[in-house]
Amino acid sequence: MPSVAQHVAAALAHHVDHVFGVMGNGNAYLLDALLGETSATYTAVRHEAGSVVAADAHYRVSRRIAAATTTYGAGFTNALTALAESSLARIPLVLVVGDEPTTGARPWDVDQIALASGVGVRTYTVGRLDAVATVTLAIEHALEKRRPVVLALPYDVPTLDAGDLPSPLPSILSPATVQPDDATRAAIQRTADLLKTAERPLLVGGRGAWLADASEALGALADRTGAVTSSSALGRGVFPETRYDLGVTGGFGAPGAMDLVRTADVVVVFGASLNQFTMRFGDLFSPDTHVIQVDTAGSATHPRVNTYLRGDVRVVAELLRETLGEGPGSGWRDQVDAAALREQVVEGEFAADGLLDPRAATARLAELIPDERVVVSDGGHYMAWPNMFWPVADPGRMVMVGTAYQSIGLGFPSVAGAVAADADSTIILVSGDGGGLMALADLETAVRTARGRGMCVVWNDGAYGAEVNLYGVFGLDERPMMIPDVSFAALGEAVGAEGLVVRELADLDRVAEWAAQPVADRPFLMVDLRISGRVIAPYQEEVIRVNRKTAVSHD
Repeated sequence: MPSVAQHVAAALAHHVDHVFGVMGNGNAYLLDALLGETSATYTAVRHEAGSVVAADAHYRVSRRIAAATTTYGAGFTNALTALAESSLARIPLVLVVGDEPTTGARPWDVDQIALASGVGVRTYTVGRLDAVATVTLAIEHALEKRRPVVLALPYDVPTLDAGDLPSPLPSILSPATVQPDDATRAAIQRTADLLKTAERPLLVGGRGAWLADASEALGALADRTGAVTSSSALGRGVFPETRYDLGVTGGFGAPGAMDLVRTADVVVVFGASLNQFTMRFGDLFSPDTHVIQVDTAGSATHPRVNTYLRGDVRVVAELLRETLGEGPGSGWRDQVDAAALREQVVEGEFAADGLLDPRAATARLAELIPDERVVVSDGGHYMAWPNMFWPVADPGRMVMVGTAYQSIGLGFPSVAGAVAADADSTIILVSGDGGGLMALADLETAVRTARGRGMCVVWNDGAYGAEVNLYGVFGLDERPMMIPDVSFAALGEAVGAEGLVVRELADLDRVAEWAAQPVADRPFLMVDLRISGRVIAPYQEEVIRVNRKTAVSHD
């Protein structure tokens, strides 16, 4: 008769295409059943955090839920940082882990349910007779709440007889769409009235708009109102028409574009949380701007919001367009040269210290890397540069794993998830040297899974740049913030990549040659950008400004 492990594997594979993991005592029988008896694809990673990161990146690229798996104990605790990131970023995934036996904890067991709960994640524990139902409930919870879940397999349960598999296996219920209530519908009418009389309307789209498949509805609303558009960092590309789009809003935005945003009289924000970076620490909009937020949260997520419309982003956008009826738009966007306003500042090839200017290097790379690309990003100071200089086609093509939890070191395993989620695009990992060193366990994973479809660019400034910028300016000892010279090109070569050290723009010509090669003939390319650490990203300048104000207020 089928075992519990076979029931779990069958139910998991019924709903999930891809599983990422590290094998251990707690999941050995599950992996044996998964690989031997199901159609699910399994990708091995080298660190348990990488299993969660890969499943996370897979969803961000494809909007299809994936699974991760580790053993119990240290295997589970190694994954906690990545699990916290997925929880805070509201990424649905299933982490299948071993757990203490039903007879009680062993000397090396920890309270995994409490640890998962501590980062906002619910645990479903599999029993002998309820495995299929428990897997189904766990996946439904993940999708409904947009959160990761833990599926726990007690150590003595996987080999038990579970009886015949149910036929057919149960289907997952689709998450319910949040429909506007009567009060919200009345507010939609008032918002339509504001948009009809607005002289300078702006629509802002976030990742929530992409998840709601609202691009077409937002495009129609922008056309009717004559609005200029922009997006949060996680919503880039959500508007279908780029001609009137200012690009990313906030600290990654171009100066001219951000100046124009501040002149808007009515702003409608769709599916963006309006965090401190998007809002430029409160300075994004003029005090006179009327800000409307559309989201599924229980209430507005920023005090600057004047009107909150709770409901599915696509539904509300369609209702707004319907309520507006026909008529002339504001005409504002026809007076705006959005392409010129999106241009970022590049001052020269080298910074004042004689090292390569990261802006010049990133702008040059934008001309060389394949257009059909998915960019996966680690955290750190450097991340401003690709976000500022590299346009993307939709929010699934710029994936930043780590920003919700403000972590670094989750970059390399993101590649595996993106490769599995998108079968055609070039996958480009962007990282700093600090985060890159922290994630080295899965450098081999990135090279193995992406091969000729993959490239990594490391902005290597020999330091934890954010710390230097934020604390060095206050006179703190910079020695703990520095990193000795490391050759990422050599590290990449050690696991089968081609290494490329870049000290001047001419060195990047190899990227053009690489991009022109057939994918089957290309190696994974590790680009080691030796950049100046003295060029501070605009978003960090904003953080420094806020920190200085805070320091003065504490004096």
